[in-house]
Amino acid sequence: MTQVARPPKSESARSASGGLAARVSLGRRFTPVSTEFLMIASAALMLTIFGLVMVLSATSASAVSAGKNPMDGALRQGIFAVLGIPLMFLISRLPVRFLKRMAWPALFGSVALQLLVFTPLGIADGGNRNWIMVAGFTLQPSEFLKLALAVWIGFVLMRKHTMLGTWHQVFIPVVPVSALAIGTVLAGKDLGTAMVLVLVMLGCLFFSGVKLRLFIIPVFLGVMSVLALALTSEDRMRRITAVCSDMSDYEKNCYQSIHGIWGMASGGIFGVGLGNSQEKYGWLPAAGNDFIFAIVGEELGLIGCIVVLALFTLFTVGAFHIIRKTDDPFIRVAAGGITVWITGQAVFNIGVVIGLFPVMGVPLPFMSQGGTALLAVLIACGVLLSFARTIPAPEARAAERVNTAGRGKVTR
Repeated sequence: MTQVARPPKSESARSASGGLAARVSLGRRFTPVSTEFLMIASAALMLTIFGLVMVLSATSASAVSAGKNPMDGALRQGIFAVLGIPLMFLISRLPVRFLKRMAWPALFGSVALQLLVFTPLGIADGGNRNWIMVAGFTLQPSEFLKLALAVWIGFVLMRKHTMLGTWHQVFIPVVPVSALAIGTVLAGKDLGTAMVLVLVMLGCLFFSGVKLRLFIIPVFLGVMSVLALALTSEDRMRRITAVCSDMSDYEKNCYQSIHGIWGMASGGIFGVGLGNSQEKYGWLPAAGNDFIFAIVGEELGLIGCIVVLALFTLFTVGAFHIIRKTDDPFIRVAAGGITVWITGQAVFNIGVVIGLFPVMGVPLPFMSQGGTALLAVLIACGVLLSFARTIPAPEARAAERVNTAGRGKVTR
């Protein structure tokens, strides 16, 4: 048989097909985002803006007393917000396969950055050596280590997701490498950040779907490590065993905790008014940092606290929807670790302010003063938003179901 050659496409046909491809590509760019994307992005933006307002209120009094610009703290925080918010949306456009390729480089880079605290760039504060000074800004490298650890564990467990029934496949290399990374933070005597990193590791293991008997072992090891570190430090044991329910230990161990509770109590339901806090006038240490939630309670009352809790709930629900709906084990594990980090750290911080936990030096995500912490959390939200883009919007899912049903009818 002779094969008849197809005539070449005309210029108009090629132009039409090219235009159609361009329209399809452009249409994909403007497809509606998922509900999870909107929940996480809106919660992150509102918490960041709320945090900037509260940092301005909490730090203005101490800045004036020190002869500085009352907006100095908020302006420095605002620089990181201006950098972090566009970066969050830029990272949200990255494909998931790129994030997978960056797992190992991100972990090595964050550990190397953390090791800089032991160089002349490192500075100590409150007995912890966990910061570096760069170009006049104080940076905390361990904040980036939280995100890098979650993404790295997600990548490793994704590649081994069919072999997670045996303990050595679960533990190696996740537990040894995580222990080394956490050890760089513990070397600087920052137990609070180390506890959050342990939570990230445990959260990743939990959402990877490992068997319960295998999950209990790292939980036990993590709890025993924290207890050992607490028992071997006189300062940590002093804060943990302090009883702050009366005034007998007020000056020595409970000064900060009691003033945080007093600030919350004096706010009542509606608060004393934005900017009218009394505790920020030198009474409450770290009013703009670890105890900013006490200033929220004092100035905005119970209503303000409920708003903050509602925004964190919105963020958590959106993140858990991603974990529940995705079929990619990398997304499930990494998103689980990031969610446990941000939500768990918020629970720790608020628990410290209301007196449920001892003072641990853990900031409130999005809101506490600290540019590195804000930048790291916004980057982590960008990773979650990238994951959320893999979850189709409700309209797209409905259209897909209609198309699938239509193809089924035609086939029959």
